[in-house]
Amino acid sequence: MKDEPRSHPFRDSTEDIAATKRIPDTPQTRAPAYRLAFADRDFMTREELRPVRLQLELLKPQMIMDERGIESTIVLFGGARIPAPEHRDHARTPMLANLSRYYDEARRFARLMTERSLESYGRENVIVTGGGPGVMEAGNRGADDAGGQSIGLNIVLPHEQAPNAYVTPDLSFNFHYFAIRKMHFLMRAKAVCIFPGGFGTLDEMFESLTLIQTRRMKAIPFLLFGREWWETVINWGHLAEAGVISPEDLKLFVMVETAEEAIGVIDAWEEPC
Repeated sequence: MKDEPRSHPFRDSTEDIAATKRIPDTPQTRAPAYRLAFADRDFMTREELRPVRLQLELLKPQMIMDERGIESTIVLFGGARIPAPEHRDHARTPMLANLSRYYDEARRFARLMTERSLESYGRENVIVTGGGPGVMEAGNRGADDAGGQSIGLNIVLPHEQAPNAYVTPDLSFNFHYFAIRKMHFLMRAKAVCIFPGGFGTLDEMFESLTLIQTRRMKAIPFLLFGREWWETVINWGHLAEAGVISPEDLKLFVMVETAEEAIGVIDAWEEPC
């Protein structure tokens, strides 16, 4: 990330950070109070500075993606535990092994969408995932297969983890705040694709659907891959019959089976009036 051209004569912050490393070592300069506020990690991580950290976490990815010229994204959500087909024998359950077909479908869908993205020099239809393993890896891997870029939005977790190897390094982000990470998933979203997954996938799916249902976000193509999976996991009709959602809410998403079917839905999309 680069600084904007400066039109003023004042010294910039990086110069002053460097200068503080050359100052005399005295009791005064060693005191925490003497540190530049924005370069003081102890100060920046104080409870009272949470609003500033939230703003910084929103701004950094936003500015980097703006500088890369990224205008729209295709969001892929799905299970971190779903193995690649070549690793299905190591899955913890037979059912999880069978879900490896969705790894292949996510990879193929991401490759096809990234081939389109390259027509706009990587500005439109850029694949974005949570940056982890499973379906997320498949999405980034498919983009890499096409020779294009893709985004990974990781989050710090208690157990050791790292971005998958297929995320474009310059577009590999790390978050502390779940809420800000979720905003970045949707801020540029041109379509949302949900593959089978667990709590995290369900959370991301329902939060996104709620934003569309309540019109806090405009309607976009919302695709659920795997009708059998989603109709087994969630009794959608029962929700509507009970009246806790409207029958029209069932039209907020479309169930698909293949990458080609999903692309057809995206291409035929007309924004509701």
